[in-house]
Amino acid sequence: MIYQPREDSFLLARQVEKYAKNKKVLDIGTGTSIQAETALKAGAKEVIASDIDINVIKHLKNKGIKFIQSDLFSNIIGNFDLIIFNPPYLPKDKSEDLESRKTTTGGKKGDEILLRFLEQVSSHLERDGVVLLIISSLTPKEKIFSLLKKLSFKYNVLNSKSFFFETLEVWEIKK
Repeated sequence: MIYQPREDSFLLARQVEKYAKNKKVLDIGTGTSIQAETALKAGAKEVIASDIDINVIKHLKNKGIKFIQSDLFSNIIGNFDLIIFNPPYLPKDKSEDLESRKTTTGGKKGDEILLRFLEQVSSHLERDGVVLLIISSLTPKEKIFSLLKKLSFKYNVLNSKSFFFETLEVWEIKK
């Protein structure tokens, strides 16, 4: 199942449009490749899309976008000016089917994939590089804040949108 663009995707894409020009961009967990395509349209000098799901990789073959199959940064080589990630960020919901959970669930509490991403991102981010990341109000943030501090990252909320069940935020993260 490929994650179809929703409110979080569109909220993030508006920021990607502002940040991608003349940048070397990595789109982690690309799904339908909305962020990678947005970066290309915004004038990025290079875009690489990655995803763990083989179905996404098959989908990307017809899009004309550079891609790599990777579990977060496991197969990523090099550094990037802009790294984009719309992660699975929801806590595990036992009533959700397994296929859907692959695209929405960030772990038992919802922050596990985000924490793994943050632990690995430094080694692939250029010195003045920026991370654009979606965060949900349903995702616990205590460990995220602690890890950002430990890694000497600063974050800034660029945009947010509230819905009846959650608030989504786009964070800018940098050293």
